Amino acid sequence: MSKGILLVLSGPSGSGKGTILGEYSKDHPLYFSVSNTTRSPRPGEIDGVHYHFISREEFESKIASGGMLEYAQYCDNYYGTPRDKVEEQTAKGVNVMLDIETQGAMNVRAACPEAVLCFVVPPSMEVLRHRLTGRGTEDEETVNKRLSQALNEIRLIDNYDFVVINDALEDAVAQFAEIVAISQAAASGTLTPEQQQTMNNLKEKSAALKAAVKKEFLL
Repeated sequence: MSKGILLVLSGPSGSGKGTILGEYSKDHPLYFSVSNTTRSPRPGEIDGVHYHFISREEFESKIASGGMLEYAQYCDNYYGTPRDKVEEQTAKGVNVMLDIETQGAMNVRAACPEAVLCFVVPPSMEVLRHRLTGRGTEDEETVNKRLSQALNEIRLIDNYDFVVINDALEDAVAQFAEIVAISQAAASGTLTPEQQQTMNNLKEKSAALKAAVKKEFLL
C-alpha cells in the first residue's frame, strides 16, 4: 500500500481557501486535518470542525511535548497542526489536507519535503480588502493588520509548488482539483506522458501567476 500524500493549502485571510476546500471535498474524499488555534471562534464556526479552539496554555504545552507537526503565530494567536492524526492517516494511504498559514507551511516543507504546497490568492488587493470588510466581524485596525500580513505571506509565494487565483470559485475549485489529481499520480510514480505534460503545464502556469501576483500586490 502506498503512503498518502500531504497537501498544504495557504493564502491570505480572505483568499477563500476554506471555501475552495469545502467545495472540493464534496466530491473528493480526503482527510482534512483540523488545526488547533488559540483565537476565538467566528460566528458559525464549530469546535472540532473548523478548528480545535484551545487555550494558549494548552497549545504551548503541546509544543513543548512535540505534539505539533507545525505551528505559527498569526495576528497574536497560535495556529498549528496536531502531529498524531496526520501521521496516522498518511500511513494508512490516506491523503491529508492542511489549511495553514505560510509560516506553518514553511515548517511543513522543512519537515516533509515531499509535501505539495498550493497558494491561493484573490485577483487584486482591492478584492481582498472587500472580502475582509464584508465579513463584518473585524474593525478597521484588524482589517489593515490582515492586509499587511497578506503582503508578508505573498512574499513567500515562490516557495509554493502551485498557485490558484480565486476569482471565480468554480474555476478555482477545478484548478485545485487538477493540481491534487496530478500530484497524487506523481507521488505514486504512475504519471503517463500526457500527465507529465499536464504537470509541466501547471508548473509553468504557476510560475507565471507568481510573477503576476507579486506585480499586483508587492510593486
